[in-house]
Amino acid sequence: MCGRFAQSKMEDALVEEYGITGAVPTSPLPASWNIAPTKDIYIIREDEKSHAKELGIASWGLIGSWHKDLGAARASQSHAINARSESVFEKPTFRDVVRKRRCLVPADGYYEWATALGPYRPKQPFYISSPDENSLSLAGIWNEWVWPNGQLVESVAIITCDSIGQLATIHSRMPVILPKDRWEPWMDPSLADADHLRKLMEYSDLYVGLSVYAVSNSVNSVAHNGPELIKPVTLGEPQTLF
Repeated sequence: MCGRFAQSKMEDALVEEYGITGAVPTSPLPASWNIAPTKDIYIIREDEKSHAKELGIASWGLIGSWHKDLGAARASQSHAINARSESVFEKPTFRDVVRKRRCLVPADGYYEWATALGPYRPKQPFYISSPDENSLSLAGIWNEWVWPNGQLVESVAIITCDSIGQLATIHSRMPVILPKDRWEPWMDPSLADADHLRKLMEYSDLYVGLSVYAVSNSVNSVAHNGPELIKPVTLGEPQTLF
């Protein structure tokens, strides 16, 4: 699963990288190297009417539209930060949203903690990113929920899949990372065919070239936040690019 990630690029950099031509937030988010569930994050989506790509802000953890009070809505978020690609079309929380409200979640990189099934010390954190300056474009789904006081809340979940390659030696799950040629169809709200959408999430060599290395346990605490969190630490092996 993906439970923490980094997003430090300024709004104008994301506008340029993703070719944003539509709306952008009036209050930009601060750079963060330790984004945790329920925090506000950037999302990129297509406006259903103008078809322009817009940069939005959503709370991480999908809120189902059926919740009646704020407490229940917020409590549900921590259980819906990720949606499994294998069951996203069947689970009640996700099945309607994935057909009409899909987005990209831009990330500098994400963190994963080693499990006892691999060769690394359990709970050792790793940082996974692109070896260049490009963002990772994580597949996401977003939703709208209205507070009892009438305020609109937008929320998002990141779609995950089985890990492959070296990533499988760290954790069994990883986020679905979409290449540029899949951005447009993924965000297209008129595309609702489940088979087509499943193919967009299929992977083989999509993860070749990712940078994977161990980082400090400091990332375990949300009180720590800064670029030092993504600095590699030595585990007796050099940084691995694959």
